[in-house]
Amino acid sequence: MNPADKRILIVKPSSLGDVVHTLPVVHAIKRTYPSCYIGWIVQKSFSAILESDPAVDEIIPISIPSTSDPLAARGAFMRAAVATVRTVSRLRKLFREHPYDIVLDLHASFRSGLLSMTNPNGLRVGFADAKELNTFFQHHRLVTDSNKPHAVDKNLVFARHLECVPQPEDFRVAVAPEARKRVRDFLTDNGIGEGERVVYANPAARWSTKMWSVDAWARLADLFIGDLDAAVVLSGGPGDVPYIDSIAERSQERPLIAAGRLSLADAVALIDAADVYVGVDSGPMHIAAFTGTPVVALFGPTDPAKVGPYGTGHKVVRHHDLDCLACRKRSCDNHRCLEEITPERILDETRTLMGW
Repeated sequence: MNPADKRILIVKPSSLGDVVHTLPVVHAIKRTYPSCYIGWIVQKSFSAILESDPAVDEIIPISIPSTSDPLAARGAFMRAAVATVRTVSRLRKLFREHPYDIVLDLHASFRSGLLSMTNPNGLRVGFADAKELNTFFQHHRLVTDSNKPHAVDKNLVFARHLECVPQPEDFRVAVAPEARKRVRDFLTDNGIGEGERVVYANPAARWSTKMWSVDAWARLADLFIGDLDAAVVLSGGPGDVPYIDSIAERSQERPLIAAGRLSLADAVALIDAADVYVGVDSGPMHIAAFTGTPVVALFGPTDPAKVGPYGTGHKVVRHHDLDCLACRKRSCDNHRCLEEITPERILDETRTLMGW
């Protein structure tokens, strides 16, 4: 099927990093077939990252509670099941009136398969190695290259299936002009002037095993401010505020707290405005890589070959000589992989990367 003039539906609801990893596919399709119409089923909490993107013609927000989040409250499975039934019913009505011709399921789960099926008669495309019976929902199943394990490279098989050759300009996150202004005002109001070095520090992640210690972050903030004369902006979501506050309280200097004070669109603009991202494996890290902001990332339980900052000009910092690296455990009694990385090492890696 020639995608020109066709309606193409993207099914990739979450997480934030996974949504970012899907952007090059959408950009490549829209650039190759500018007359096509692209819709995207996405969790409402992540929809802001698509609102300023000219490649996305329609955002279809859904609200289904996560069942994989370690912090998911008791009863999350039941709430997710109820929300899924309601969402499926709503989407079926929507797509009966405005059906799509092609459905690209990049989420590869049983639930995303159900969401794909709400669109009547469209050609459904998914991964050949998808789990949770997802392959049974698909008409075409795409095989990924085992020599290219990164999530971005895996997703690009969808672009190539539609005869779209990815170009460097496809690897980007759109930044809203009004968000740029709000961020500039935010920095100025907090005493950070134009031309001052800005470190976007992201200590928070959904997995506790990805997170560094409060004391290490406080020490690193002091080193950045004292040794590099840089402004440190501690960022995270609203739920991360107590953790971020505890870091600032233990710091001898005065890092700026942005956690809970900025929208997702503003956070993207702040990452874009920063000189460097320093933080753990999380969605903002992937945003940084696609805005061209250099990344210094701490990795322990996850594999940077699969989910590290995409592209060149970044630095992944890991513990040396541990057999358990990339264990993918979400809880661990022996957190050496990150605990034994020192703030001084991160300072040196940042200084080397940035030429500071």
